[in-house]
Amino acid sequence: MLASLRTVCRRFGARCLFGFRPLLQRKEPLKSPGSRRWKSDPNTASLRPLEGVRVLDLTRVLAGPFATMILGDLGAEVIKVERPGGGDDTRTWGPPFIGSESVYFLSVNRNKKSLAVDLKHPRGAAIIQELAGVCDVLVENFLPGKLDQMSLGFEDVSRQNPGLIYCSISGYGQTGPLSQSPGYDSIVSAMSGMMHITGPEDGEPVRPGVAMTDLATGLYAHGAIMAALLQRLKTGRGLHIDCNLLSSQLVLPSQQRRTASAPCARRCFDKSLVFPFSWHRSSCISERSGLRVSCLSHIAANYLNAGQEAQRWGTAHESIVPYQGFRTKDGHIVVAAGNDRQFVRVCQVLELMELTEELKYRTNRLRVQNRKQLLHVLSQRFLQENTADWLKRFQGSGVPVGPINSIQEVFSEPQVRHNGLIQEMDHPTAGHVAVPGPAVIFSSFSPAGPTPPPVIGQHTVQVLRDTLSYSDDIIKELLESKAVAQSDAL
Repeated sequence: MLASLRTVCRRFGARCLFGFRPLLQRKEPLKSPGSRRWKSDPNTASLRPLEGVRVLDLTRVLAGPFATMILGDLGAEVIKVERPGGGDDTRTWGPPFIGSESVYFLSVNRNKKSLAVDLKHPRGAAIIQELAGVCDVLVENFLPGKLDQMSLGFEDVSRQNPGLIYCSISGYGQTGPLSQSPGYDSIVSAMSGMMHITGPEDGEPVRPGVAMTDLATGLYAHGAIMAALLQRLKTGRGLHIDCNLLSSQLVLPSQQRRTASAPCARRCFDKSLVFPFSWHRSSCISERSGLRVSCLSHIAANYLNAGQEAQRWGTAHESIVPYQGFRTKDGHIVVAAGNDRQFVRVCQVLELMELTEELKYRTNRLRVQNRKQLLHVLSQRFLQENTADWLKRFQGSGVPVGPINSIQEVFSEPQVRHNGLIQEMDHPTAGHVAVPGPAVIFSSFSPAGPTPPPVIGQHTVQVLRDTLSYSDDIIKELLESKAVAQSDAL
């Protein structure tokens, strides 16, 4: 790996190392297969992969902050820009609050610095322009074209920083008939068909319990930024990423793809790249090839290839039986028999072996066709025992099963605690808080202790002084002009 990176850097010069010097200094980790987390060389155990990468975060609410939080977990320095006074919209989303802090905000903004800047103030916009010049990544979720009006669009900032990776997150994309419409998770969840397939079989459409469209877009944006950082190692140049909520949920047939003009298309990246967003160079949009990755997955493919309209199935699966939740004597259990062998094992556990002898249940295709009769028999049997008893019966059977847990039960699960999914920290005003931690474990480094989500403007003076080298006099002048604000809550 080191040799290949050095080859790339010899080919493209020192500029490709901007923000990536830690990658070239890393030593091989020492592995300990018997432990939960791999052990690293003590000299590099705290070296995270994005250390040395600086991210300018102009996002608010969920999709963008979720993406930049993951980058912060990986070691990036994340400077979150907020409007003085109000800050991120989610600071007011509650209850619940811890003190004056919204738990919603706390859940997706750890490992960040807060810089309070009034972008409508001429000097405020100038500060963001300067920061864009010294950052590796800029992430924004303004209405398309809004930042261009402030000279903060991709073309403007990339002229002073050609290596900048500029990620735009929007509701519907940077161009097109809906590009100027505000995009919210619930609206796009409805438009994309996600609500249409969520809910009881004979009930109304249901919004998923969490903002899956926002979270999926944040994950796509994070992955796109990581890919773009690797691309910059090869080319020495940054790029523009168009990531939007609608594309994170939808699959579009190739006939509906957006295309660029021929001269513009020649400047774009390899069209073989297929992502749920567009890669830009300058102002062009890469032509999409074929179908895009999406969260609708097989649901979209069923329609595109077989003309099959989706419907709501509750906890059930339209193509697999049995694969759903069943009521027990005291709760619910989910059983997922993904193949014929597992169906036989289900029947053995339930002591219903006679079902395996019936031709109409012999294959999954036949079970789907005769689902009502089969599910009625299975449902009656599950009602005869408690959930815990069924879980014991299925243990070692090879059939995937699990209880439908309450949130309290989730965080009492031994595996959840074993995986380190609860992250605790001390917040400057809220005190001790706990939030869901990173979902991924890496072999070559141990995650550092998290820094708590910031209060509005907590790091304004620090960023101006340490990142932009402003003098105390200039910082004082900016504070007095209200172009920026520093928190006085600390």
